[in-house]
Amino acid sequence: MCGIFGIFDHLEASNHAYLGLYALQHRGQESTGIVSSDGKQLHHYRQMGLVSEVFTKDLLKKLSGRNAIGHVRYSTTGSSELKNAQPFVADYANGMISIAHNGNLTNAVPIRNKLESQGAIFQSNMDTEVIVHLIARSKEKTFLDRTIHALRQVEGAYSLLFLTGKEMVAARDPMGFRPLVLGSLKDSPVVASETCAFDLIGARWIREIEPGEVLLINDAGIKSFKPFPHKQLRQCIFEFIYFARPDSFIFNHNVYEMRKTFGAQLSKESPAVADMTIPIPDSGFPAALGYAAQSNLPFELGMIRNHYIGRTFIEPDQRIRHFGVKIKLNPVRGLLNEKKIVIVDDSIVRATTSRKIVGMFRNVGAREVHVRISSPPITDPCFFGIDTPKKSELIASSHKVKEIQKFIHATSLNYLSLEGLKKCVRGEEKNFCYACFTGDYPYPFQTEI
Repeated sequence: MCGIFGIFDHLEASNHAYLGLYALQHRGQESTGIVSSDGKQLHHYRQMGLVSEVFTKDLLKKLSGRNAIGHVRYSTTGSSELKNAQPFVADYANGMISIAHNGNLTNAVPIRNKLESQGAIFQSNMDTEVIVHLIARSKEKTFLDRTIHALRQVEGAYSLLFLTGKEMVAARDPMGFRPLVLGSLKDSPVVASETCAFDLIGARWIREIEPGEVLLINDAGIKSFKPFPHKQLRQCIFEFIYFARPDSFIFNHNVYEMRKTFGAQLSKESPAVADMTIPIPDSGFPAALGYAAQSNLPFELGMIRNHYIGRTFIEPDQRIRHFGVKIKLNPVRGLLNEKKIVIVDDSIVRATTSRKIVGMFRNVGAREVHVRISSPPITDPCFFGIDTPKKSELIASSHKVKEIQKFIHATSLNYLSLEGLKKCVRGEEKNFCYACFTGDYPYPFQTEI
């Protein structure tokens, strides 16, 4: 998942990078970093932890300069440790460069193996570092051309920000898996994973950075290049289902409205006789609103979230994930006794969380618990920037819906159909990746699964 943010030519570049990353914290909670440029050299700081915990006023003062990029990480390729924190910084023959990456490269392993056989030494086990080595080995004359030369050799998902002493480069892969948007803070260009980062700092949204587009940002302004062959779009549908903040505008759609549409379509497909609709906080809220409105059922906050704990899905430790369900969510006892309820959530991965949630509702007296999921069953892992488990750990890969229903102790269980999901994206169904529901991958993943 991960979140990236960059700003060019602003007096308070590092401070705004901090705020931008703060707005993108939902995209990664393991580590964070900021790299700034004063026009001559790069200043950087990376650490494990949340943005608000890592950066202090004194630290931000040391990140001097008018240009900065930042990153919040949750690990997909590469373990969760400081050596894999981003932005990654390297010093090579043409100076210092820094890179922030959201996505996964599907051919990183064979490229890395080849580079290592030729004597390359890697500092991390991230796929991102492959790009740095390819840039350093390129014979092209300018940093932009070296970057394009490197990106022509990689496959998979990447939304990228590069920072040198005097330039910032933004790039998005030709299939557009991950979001990347361009904005402006007065006269300063701003780039971010989601528009919610613009809202916090008062920046103006300009447009999506297009799939396959590379932007060169320097003192001369912004120049756009499209150096890669055209490919069919494969934007990640799960950004709409779960990852993006509902107040963001990505892939040229309002995330909140899209999730409401998923819920309304789910209600059309799988109505239930019940007393109320209850969202599973927080990502289930918009879909539950859509479901309740379409079903003419009362919408009730029957489950309350403790907002002082992070999103349990993106915790890398399974033990933390299990404990997090209890500490994060609590049902409203007086509201639910002897009631028939519909609970709406965005997805089921392993089903252990859903089982605990249904148990909580039953323990406080709910008579019937109908579970509705605003996405299709997740049957296959994602190799494009989402930390879904191995196929064997995905319950829908080996169990039918009725079997999952029995496992979670639900009165009924229904998912949004794949056909219904495609209907919700309003004629753009060919532009999205559904591999986690179908196993139909746009690229082969060249490593062990």
